[in-house]
Amino acid sequence: MIAAQSWADARQVWDHHLMHHTPRPCSVIVGLGSHDLGVADVAAGFHLRGLAPVVVFTGSTSPTTRDRMPRGEAVHYRERALELGVPESAVLVEPRARNTGENIRFSRTVLDAAGVNVDSVLLVSKPYEERRAYATARKLWPGVDIVSASSPMTFEEYAATVGDDRMVVDMLVGTLQRLLVYPARGFMIEQPVPDEVAAAYERLVGAGFTSRLIP
Repeated sequence: MIAAQSWADARQVWDHHLMHHTPRPCSVIVGLGSHDLGVADVAAGFHLRGLAPVVVFTGSTSPTTRDRMPRGEAVHYRERALELGVPESAVLVEPRARNTGENIRFSRTVLDAAGVNVDSVLLVSKPYEERRAYATARKLWPGVDIVSASSPMTFEEYAATVGDDRMVVDMLVGTLQRLLVYPARGFMIEQPVPDEVAAAYERLVGAGFTSRLIP
């Protein structure tokens, strides 16, 4: 059972991760691989609404996804999109990426090879990865307009879909740490973190939600 203060802090960190962009027509949809098959659902829905003619699913496997997506995240995403009615001709697969930076770089390579001209990207991720995905894409894909989107759900709804509250809070904390330290490493553009969000993050770290932190 997570303490009330930690739950409130996690909700505040969750809210910061959301970009609140309005999905709109773009050159391409890029779905970032993860444990969350809902990313594929959202990307497929955007395509079926006519928001982009091409979808790229990107991602290999990780310790979190190896068992549930043994053929690789991008491959499972593609299969889900086809089930939902996206035509095979509209889907490209990038099966090698193991982190967000590689998602972006390798997706660019796949699109270049396919001859797709890109001036805007509808970037689909897990909700708490919206800001990280945006900041990474802005750094690694300059000159392209980035719209960051995810499944529209509350923190409580998302935690319920995962079924492991502690893991969700750990992931929120790890993602915020990356927003704090990755700009200096050249991995993403800087995203200001309000004082109250930083304080919530520090309390969560102090409460032991540290399994997703990097050294």
